[in-house]
Amino acid sequence: MKRLKLKWLLISAVIVGIAWISWTEMKAQGADLLPIKYVRIEGMYQYLTKDEIKQVLLKQVMAGFLNADMNAIQTGLLNLPWVAQVKVRRVWPDTVEIKVYEQYPIVRWGNTGLLNEQGDLFIPDNLARFNKLPLLKGPEGTEKKLLQVMKKIQKKLLEHALELQGFNVNERRAWTLRLSSGLELKLGQKKPLKKFNRFLITLPILKKNQSRVLAKVDLRYPNGYAVTWK
Repeated sequence: MKRLKLKWLLISAVIVGIAWISWTEMKAQGADLLPIKYVRIEGMYQYLTKDEIKQVLLKQVMAGFLNADMNAIQTGLLNLPWVAQVKVRRVWPDTVEIKVYEQYPIVRWGNTGLLNEQGDLFIPDNLARFNKLPLLKGPEGTEKKLLQVMKKIQKKLLEHALELQGFNVNERRAWTLRLSSGLELKLGQKKPLKKFNRFLITLPILKKNQSRVLAKVDLRYPNGYAVTWK
């Protein structure tokens, strides 16, 4: 009985050994034995280009179905500025399937980058085509926090038929807003949101003077504000 059991153990070990050798040989032959015939890319994108994606895929695709590194493909695609998320998988026997999710910019960040809905910064080429997006400026590392504040400001302005064009927070944490009409609001460092709300409450009074156009409102005073007319 013991001899029979030992015999089966030896046979199993030989089978495992043969399987391992076969797998190693298959991987060594790589693209010659199991080439990648199809690369299926899913996703809607308008800023990514096929050439950018192709350059990332080329080396790995040429390695063959077994040797292609899915993690390397994923990392390479994520390094492209316009890629927000990507999923990569093998589909037996000759296909690599890729799902690409493109960044969706909602504001400009300073003079060099863009922010998506979550406040993630990405820096693509040719920012000139996004000049119509609102401009947000602030200290490095404050992107997410300031974007949330900006959204609240935009919502309140829309209630008064006003549109935010720019939101600037300098190194001293002083706030300045610029509206699409050209109006500039200086809110300063202390309780800027409270001052902004004060302006909105009194805005109907200012609008009564329809013969004149507001150019600048300085709200850095504790109990009032100064108005400059065009």
